[in-house]
Amino acid sequence: MGASLMARNIFNQPPRNETESGTPSPTPPKAAKLPGSVGGLRDSLREITANSIRDIEPDQIDMDGLRDRLVLEDSSIDELAESIRKHGQQVPIMVRPSAQPDRYRIIYGRRRLAAIRKVGGTVKAIVRTLDDDASLIAQGQENNLRLDPSFIEKSLFIKEMQESGYKPGVIQDALGLTRQGVSNHRVVIEQLPDGLVQLIGPAHGIGRRQWGDLAALSVKVDLVDIAKEALAALPDDTPSSEKFQAVYSACSSKTRSDKKPPNRGLTSVINDENGSSLGTLTIDEKAIA
Repeated sequence: MGASLMARNIFNQPPRNETESGTPSPTPPKAAKLPGSVGGLRDSLREITANSIRDIEPDQIDMDGLRDRLVLEDSSIDELAESIRKHGQQVPIMVRPSAQPDRYRIIYGRRRLAAIRKVGGTVKAIVRTLDDDASLIAQGQENNLRLDPSFIEKSLFIKEMQESGYKPGVIQDALGLTRQGVSNHRVVIEQLPDGLVQLIGPAHGIGRRQWGDLAALSVKVDLVDIAKEALAALPDDTPSSEKFQAVYSACSSKTRSDKKPPNRGLTSVINDENGSSLGTLTIDEKAIA
């Protein structure tokens, strides 16, 4: 199935043709039959209504699959948990059946699931049978709609998708990016050392240019070591965008301090036995290194 067609249909969820009293409404004209799995996906998504939402125990849901978020245990999860405690779960998550009986795999809604695990009780979930490509597109699109991921979170997600073997069209549809947009994210993430992004965090508001400038310093200094030292001086609740600025400032300062002065060599005055100057002798530092 074409990835673009799946992307357009993931959230197309028209209601069933029934009134609340249960009396069937007039049958609409049949739409043209779509071939193969495209038609199957469309028909499956048409079934998503309030009646298809199930209450599932959180421990029946596996948090597997690709991570599109850097942080699932932070203050925002606590705030979401408190909101759910007061007002209930307003938006269901989406899961798909697991190969194991009575178990499910998360498609989207990882933050809501993490919050409900703190609150306790069951989670409202839409259960859909989707293949890997359709699940990934649903995950990426829902995430973009509800809480736009940062540049670096998208970059990490793209890297994971590519390393997992997803086709370029699926990756582009999952994040709503062009081929060039995907390439721009991948170029930056490939230059950053392992572990640096996890130290800094999602850094919302920090874009491609700033992350690219930091990545360019990786050939001059050890970004991870400098980042650890810079972040150790900050409070634990420092916003990740401020952590980025602190790390970038520290790394930039280190590159400037590591620059050596020009090689001037060693110059001595040569005198005769009477103290009269015979001339000067210059020895290049490289010659005696």
